[in-house]
Amino acid sequence: MPTEISQFIHYIQASIADNTFIKANLGDYRGEEAGLKNLYLKKVLVKRKEKISFLYRYKTKDITKNYFPNEAISELGTLLTEHGFRSAHLFTLQQDVTIQYAPGAGFSLKTDNPTLTELPSMEHDKPKNRKIEAQGKTYLTELGITDGHGAVYKNAQDKYKQINHYIEILSSLLKDLPTRPQTNIVDMGAGKGYLTFTLYDYLNNVLGKPTQVTGVEFRKDLVDFCNGIAQKSGFDGLYFEEGTIENYVPQHEINVLIALHACDTATDEALYQGITAKADLIVVAPCCHKQIRREMEKHKAKNELDFLTRHGIFLERQAEMVTDGIRSLLLEYHGYATKVFEFISDAHTPKNVLIVAEKRTKGTPDQAAILKKIQASKKYFGIGYHQLEVLLDQAATVNE
Repeated sequence: MPTEISQFIHYIQASIADNTFIKANLGDYRGEEAGLKNLYLKKVLVKRKEKISFLYRYKTKDITKNYFPNEAISELGTLLTEHGFRSAHLFTLQQDVTIQYAPGAGFSLKTDNPTLTELPSMEHDKPKNRKIEAQGKTYLTELGITDGHGAVYKNAQDKYKQINHYIEILSSLLKDLPTRPQTNIVDMGAGKGYLTFTLYDYLNNVLGKPTQVTGVEFRKDLVDFCNGIAQKSGFDGLYFEEGTIENYVPQHEINVLIALHACDTATDEALYQGITAKADLIVVAPCCHKQIRREMEKHKAKNELDFLTRHGIFLERQAEMVTDGIRSLLLEYHGYATKVFEFISDAHTPKNVLIVAEKRTKGTPDQAAILKKIQASKKYFGIGYHQLEVLLDQAATVNE
């Protein structure tokens, strides 16, 4: 290794060690790596560990790799020799250091007064604009998302991101709700209450929108657990009630109904509750779809798609789409504008379809056309009944 390169690397190593390193730029690449033009170095923190970020700039792309300091020094030695990078510029708080290669003369090294006088931020990840911050949240600590200082546990990072993503989606929907002295929200199948707590906190304490939230959950131990956390958090308008979605009897009007991953026909029961309550907004993330799949397996309809539905995995996917497609039509029949979209997927939540239904304030649906489409879809796929349709028909019969 030429002396000048060795000295340049020593300057980098020393500046990293005494925390005066600002950045380094390498250029005039003549090595064998196709398309490589420049290299930019800076300090970063990755999972609270100091590393040196190498941004390799190619003609058509950038590639970033992070090295521990000793690995970075070794990598630099390789890149600066063998006619690789022929120029490099180091910026530190104490001085600037430059090396330059000239044909016939080799490398030269010079030092100058420092160009830059402040160390840059070492944050590797850009700060996230979270709807719900982790600090100072009793319920997040009690739910095992954060420690006592508000730091998110490593194994809870996905759940924390998921919670904020839900709130981000719901915030854009809730802003269009009619203005009321108090908004009543029911979370069907609340489980451990991750979203229930966060939604209450966001609406009441972040937006300042008076909201009462009720979590409905079948398991008594979870109901008691969540009510205890609500009391510790001082959430007076948040309550968890033991019971099933099917048998839930609301004590107040329902303005917003939410059901995330209610299994199979429990999603239909939640939709039924929302429709019959004439809720302004219904948001469900369906799960399982067993009822329609059993209908399709039972009747084995012959149509252009039967070459797909004879395969189990394709049948399952088709059943999911048909189930949610008919759910959407039934919502439209009852006066809702409906959207179905993908929203999130991770290890905790492999299902990633969200059905959003907003009560129409203008226009009336063509119920005859919608009903015709539902009947045609059922016949095409060999479906004897759809659970949501049955529930709504029963309600209509009772009300006649």
